[in-house]
Amino acid sequence: MTRASTTSAAYRGFAVMAFVVIILAGIKAASPIVVPFVLSSFIAMICNPAIGVMTKYRVPKALAVLLLMGFIVLMGLWVASLVGSSINEFTKQLPLYRAQLVEQFSWIIQKLQTFNIQISKEQVLAYFDPGMALSMTTNMLSGMGSVMANLFLIILTVVFMLFEASSLPKKLHFALDDPDMRLKQIDRFLQSVNQYMVIKTLVSLGTGLVVGIGLSLIGVDFALLWAVIAFLFNYIPNIGSIIAAIPALLLAFIQLGPAAAGGTALLYIATNMVMGNVVEPKFMGRGLGLSTLVVFLSLIFWGWLMGSVGMLLSVPLTMVVKIALESSQGGKWIAILLSDDGDDKHLVNSESNESK
Repeated sequence: MTRASTTSAAYRGFAVMAFVVIILAGIKAASPIVVPFVLSSFIAMICNPAIGVMTKYRVPKALAVLLLMGFIVLMGLWVASLVGSSINEFTKQLPLYRAQLVEQFSWIIQKLQTFNIQISKEQVLAYFDPGMALSMTTNMLSGMGSVMANLFLIILTVVFMLFEASSLPKKLHFALDDPDMRLKQIDRFLQSVNQYMVIKTLVSLGTGLVVGIGLSLIGVDFALLWAVIAFLFNYIPNIGSIIAAIPALLLAFIQLGPAAAGGTALLYIATNMVMGNVVEPKFMGRGLGLSTLVVFLSLIFWGWLMGSVGMLLSVPLTMVVKIALESSQGGKWIAILLSDDGDDKHLVNSESNESK
């Protein structure tokens, strides 16, 4: 490689990095507009297969979109009222929960005092405050609520996206100078993103349903609230299930004692193991995994870029980037770096098969 070509490659690399920084700065500055648009895009991806099923049974597309949007609006209002009332009720009962927490830890404090380890009740409340345990999840939910204040704009955007969804693949082919529809990676990219979002949403719904029923049987207060949180945080693998389990686990310990807390922990562990390791891979297949480090870094990055919605959609957004990189010849090496150990072998094999 000559010196001139090396210098040219270095300038090109710096130019690409500068473009990325400018784009991210623009997204950060325009986040009040970008975040509702991103949320609308993901809602449209999830709803598009349902529209396809209804139109297959000869339901007019306009009527199908209207029925689906009406259902989503009603569900959104129900969830918003449920979360708001549950948080208000939890805040009212917080002094009672704090007193029960001290009572549950009293035997531990007495046991430590026999070993000359002095711990006051104030220290217990400082480290195991149920209000602090709920603050992280409520802050994220309140961030979602501020975005959902633009509900009319989001629903209107989703409606237009659903009407344009059928013509989107053809437009992309023409935009990328492929009028003969020969670039199969474009169709593969759109199909993979749609498949991932639908399957992830269904698995998250199943997770929230199992958690809600299980907590109701155990007797934990606000089981529906913890079910909604489990549904939302299931979009964040590994880390999300831990964040969703902490407030419910602590409340079970305060309200019902160590046995109920152990049962709650087993419920969350079993649900996430079955859904994450059995159900989801069976329907989603291989080739869509992200390493745990990438999941954690994407949570931080998208949260910084787009706030609470970015944190909840961090993994789906990273999956869109990864699937797009897989669909291009020049970006597969970055997709391999984002993948876990099993998934990178799949990408290497697929790349070698395409080269043959």
